[in-house]
Amino acid sequence: MTKQLHAYQQRGVEHIENNPKSGLFFGMGMGKTVTTLTAIERLMYSELEVLRVLVVATKMITETVWTDEVQEWPHLSHLRISRIIGSQKQRDAACTAEADIYIISRDNVVWLTQNHYGLLRSCEMLVIDELSSFKNPQAQRFKALRKYSAHFKRVVGLTGTPANNSYLDLWPEVYLLDKGERLGKTLTSYRNNYFLPDKRNGEIIYSYKLREGARATIEEKLSDICLSMQPEDYLELPPVNYINRYVEMSGKLMKEYKYFEDNLILQLNEDVNAANAAALTNKCLQFANGAIYDEERNVVPLHDSKLELLHEIIDEAEGGVMIAYWFKHDLIRLQESLIAYHPRTYEGEQTKKDWNDGRIRVLLVHPLSVGHGLNLQRGGHTLIWFALHFSLESYLQTNARLARQGQQFTVNIVHLLTRNTIDEHALDILQSKDAGQRGLLEALRDKLAKNF
Repeated sequence: MTKQLHAYQQRGVEHIENNPKSGLFFGMGMGKTVTTLTAIERLMYSELEVLRVLVVATKMITETVWTDEVQEWPHLSHLRISRIIGSQKQRDAACTAEADIYIISRDNVVWLTQNHYGLLRSCEMLVIDELSSFKNPQAQRFKALRKYSAHFKRVVGLTGTPANNSYLDLWPEVYLLDKGERLGKTLTSYRNNYFLPDKRNGEIIYSYKLREGARATIEEKLSDICLSMQPEDYLELPPVNYINRYVEMSGKLMKEYKYFEDNLILQLNEDVNAANAAALTNKCLQFANGAIYDEERNVVPLHDSKLELLHEIIDEAEGGVMIAYWFKHDLIRLQESLIAYHPRTYEGEQTKKDWNDGRIRVLLVHPLSVGHGLNLQRGGHTLIWFALHFSLESYLQTNARLARQGQQFTVNIVHLLTRNTIDEHALDILQSKDAGQRGLLEALRDKLAKNF
């Protein structure tokens, strides 16, 4: 039977076709890649409007996802894709190959602008896959795309998490679509128009809040070019249980931990420095997990509370168990502690196949290595967060590896939390960020409903 797009995906295709500058805010698992490829195929072979397309994506998406989709869908099989990956010699060759779509990792965008301006000039359409990864206006990859994005007749931004920290994230993302037409030409003007200082240390402002009524104004300004659709409205998704399992540290360790935490708060009050704050926060997170790095980068073990509870959860779970870690020493400790389960780490296509075939009992994953595009729903239905962090996008994307269409069982998302530590704060932050982001997505979705 010939595969066909869902009605909502057809609507996404039409949105791209009808809007030269467009944002496709599709939730995870909704098929934004095949939707975009279908629009490209039509613009290229039916409308004769586009000859070449440049796609900028994450490393993993560049290597697998787009080529997999072309092979899977018969109506796309004639599209030629050149993946700009590998050594410089291989990337140079891919840039000069005959193709319809050139796809490159966001990490190589600056290199592309410096070495292959001819390819940039020959592409009429730009697709930014995971647009939210361009939320930092100071990043070199943003500056490189900002310089050249006006050249493209068409620009499409794809993401399921457009405001994964706050509405401030939206300005760089939308600027790459419309060159500042909707939210202003500069981040400063956007911030001045829609935000008020929230937290400060003397003259230094390090947090902003939306002005009254600004949220609705921003959503209205984006509603003509940004299409939001969420999985719960269109897909048959498995139910998800979110489970918090707690451990406690001994009195002596808790006293030491509180010293770390108090030191963090003190230093943040004295010197609002992002790098310093991140380092101290990471130390608190590591402490809660059970080990920290000393000044010489040696691992100092502190407690095994989470590891001990982990064994219990794995023994109770049916099927494969996925465990998300964050720090390198967490991975080493997990491998040593779980050796009886023959744990595997994600290494690519063979790991994916083995997992989905049920040949892996425990799969250890870093959120940044499996965060986008992977279908891992057939190998298990339990995901354990051994370590939380503050990245909402990584959190949601990793959860969606199991909680997606085609999953046959209720998915259990288990948070391992050390009580009275930064673990609990991290979970609160992730939940509050999700609430803010969903406000934007729902507002755009409501606008769509009124138009159809």
